[in-house]
Amino acid sequence: MNKKFIAIAGNIGSGKSSLTTMLSQKFGWMPYYESVEDNPYLVDFYGDMKRWSFHLQVYFLSHRFQTHKKIVEAPESVIQDRSIYEDAEIFARNLHEIGNMDTRDYENYVALYKVMTDYLQPPDLMIYLRANVDTLVSQITKRGRSYEQSIQRSYLEQLNDHYEQWIGQYSLGKLLVIESDHMDFVGNTSDFSRIETLVADALK
Repeated sequence: MNKKFIAIAGNIGSGKSSLTTMLSQKFGWMPYYESVEDNPYLVDFYGDMKRWSFHLQVYFLSHRFQTHKKIVEAPESVIQDRSIYEDAEIFARNLHEIGNMDTRDYENYVALYKVMTDYLQPPDLMIYLRANVDTLVSQITKRGRSYEQSIQRSYLEQLNDHYEQWIGQYSLGKLLVIESDHMDFVGNTSDFSRIETLVADALK
């Protein structure tokens, strides 16, 4: 098989990291994960979004750009947990719209994002894990990260709205939307097999 670049998109708690791990093991792809545990701003951000939003988004953008560059240059097929496009199209946009990132910082951020992404090759396949807010809240509670427990339902709803807008206009490459509300691909082998088949078919 020729080298493939797959990215998994989805809201907080949608199961991106788990699916990244499982698909990487099944297909022999090199996994690249979002910087969460070693992120120097994430805890501060959830404590004071307005104070730390710009810092956090610039950190994510820098880290994601470096990861994307490594992915494109790597000789083997890869799968990425969250893409660089989500940083700007979903998270930074939402922070600006709800007043947690001022216009000057947001415009500076978007200008930097556009310069960076002009040089990047998009994924061969974008997988979007669609999940409603009840599913997201349940998953966030289950994994038990202390700094995530303060996330409001309204914030997740806002992010979901932006995801739907972005996915509805996505045109960078192939797109596979997986309705995950009634799936347990971690605990149910038949659910994972369904996803495996969908991914393989999308890459043909």
